[in-house]
Amino acid sequence: MQVKHVRLFLFECKDPSHEAFRLGVAAAILLSLAHVFANLLGGCSVCTHEEIQKAPPSRQCSLACLFLTWVTLAIGLTLLVAGTMSNNKSRASCGLTHHHYLSLGGTLCFVHAGFSVGYLVTSTAALGD
Repeated sequence: MQVKHVRLFLFECKDPSHEAFRLGVAAAILLSLAHVFANLLGGCSVCTHEEIQKAPPSRQCSLACLFLTWVTLAIGLTLLVAGTMSNNKSRASCGLTHHHYLSLGGTLCFVHAGFSVGYLVTSTAALGD
């Protein structure tokens, strides 16, 4: 599907892409679901600073991965929502360029997946300690 797109330096005018909107919504939903499942399977727990300091290295690594999943979720979801909203049918407008938001958000989905797998592996290893 072709989308009419005019760009001048940092400003752009474009017609929204309904396909990009649908894919952006799907990506945001899947990222959220993946985060919920990773936290449920990994046994999300809250620890105090003292408990973290006394925890074995595998548990500390697990908590670091958990923290990084939350950071990538926040940034990735923000980028996906911003990119998706720019492709909403009712928002054919001109403004600052933000056409890379969807691709950056999608890339962060894969980064989130890596940290989630790391969290699940290290939390499983921490159970053995």
